[in-house]
Amino acid sequence: MKAKDLDRKFDNGKDILGYLELSKARRVEQEQKRVNVDFPIWMIHSLDKEAKRLGVPRQSLIKMLIAKHIEEARA
Repeated sequence: MKAKDLDRKFDNGKDILGYLELSKARRVEQEQKRVNVDFPIWMIHSLDKEAKRLGVPRQSLIKMLIAKHIEEARA
């Protein structure tokens, strides 16, 4: 099927999942890369306290804070 035909089906609200190879799908620029960061103990305690208050893991809180900072810096 040509891309324009697939686009037309999608635009018309048709189910196109049967035409997609989802096992090869990926989210662009969403791949993970591990980094190591050293924090002072007081900051770890503060992060853990805030993470517990929000009910999220420390790593998620750090990602949320960094993402928020980046978004604000772009504005």
